[in-house]
Amino acid sequence: MLQGLRLMLLDAFLDFFFPTRCFVCRKETVPTEKICKTCSSNIKYISSPICIQCGIPFLSKIGRDHLCGACLTSKLYFSKARAVGYYEGVLQEAIHQFKYNKKTFLAKHLGALMINYEFDPFDFKSYDFIVPIPLHFKRLRERGFNQALSLAGYVGKRYDTPVDFTSLRRIRWEGPQINLGKIARERNVKGAFALYNKNRFTDKDVLLIDDVYTSGATVNECAKVLKKAGVASVDVFTLSRAV
Repeated sequence: MLQGLRLMLLDAFLDFFFPTRCFVCRKETVPTEKICKTCSSNIKYISSPICIQCGIPFLSKIGRDHLCGACLTSKLYFSKARAVGYYEGVLQEAIHQFKYNKKTFLAKHLGALMINYEFDPFDFKSYDFIVPIPLHFKRLRERGFNQALSLAGYVGKRYDTPVDFTSLRRIRWEGPQINLGKIARERNVKGAFALYNKNRFTDKDVLLIDDVYTSGATVNECAKVLKKAGVASVDVFTLSRAV
């Protein structure tokens, strides 16, 4: 009991002299909030009208959901993709802090955005496996963690769905894709993934999870590998979407 009191006093001391600051705007916030309420309220969520397959939001907010031009002319191996919010502003900064500055404790807040946001096309409990987009071992060693796996863990726990993070692997690394266009990204990821334990996935429904959907090249290549191995269906769920 005395030890507990000491810890409470230590926490009070640290809060007084070293107040918690929001990791986006850097303003003071309560210790339980790594991202303050003001910043959280400024996250721009994606809503209809969107493409019914890739989930890209349309510029015009008038009309119903329908297929976009890219999905009408492209070969996609996933059935549908959805993202929580736009990859900009608060959400982009939070992901950068989480992903590149090793603020791994932000996974709890960002994971909550994924499990608390509702998507009509998704029945999360219907998936047999959740599969995070894998990192190449060189990038994993450099970063120290896989951000997609961290997020997938929260979704899997919320819906009691097993997370398989060992079967799908990135076997080839061609460097970062951040400055590449759509065609270059597709070339960059072609043949970059392989599926092990293939029999485990036969006729199963899989949900792929990542932090950002940019061109869709990476998730589509992963979906292609899964489908060729006999997976029944593949859907994609990401925290954010670059448009």
